[in-house]
Amino acid sequence: MKKLIAVAAFTLLAAGAALAADTMSLPAKNGNVEFNHKKHQQLVGDCKACHEKGPGKIEGFGKDWAHKNCKGCHEQKGAGPTKCGECHKK
Repeated sequence: MKKLIAVAAFTLLAAGAALAADTMSLPAKNGNVEFNHKKHQQLVGDCKACHEKGPGKIEGFGKDWAHKNCKGCHEQKGAGPTKCGECHKK
């Protein structure tokens, strides 16, 4: 689990350094999650919705954070995947 979090954190850090790559692949035990950052930027429009301290690394990012914040946002907005297999692709 620690390796997964480290890889996810590194992936996001590298993506931030690359000025927010269009799509990121987040490795996960249940199947990788493809995250379209550019699409989320366009739809959400406010970086601080995810990045509390502004653009860059998401503090506390990991499985629990993603399930609470990403899935929670999708449920709240009635848009986006909310079931495991809709995000995790093997």
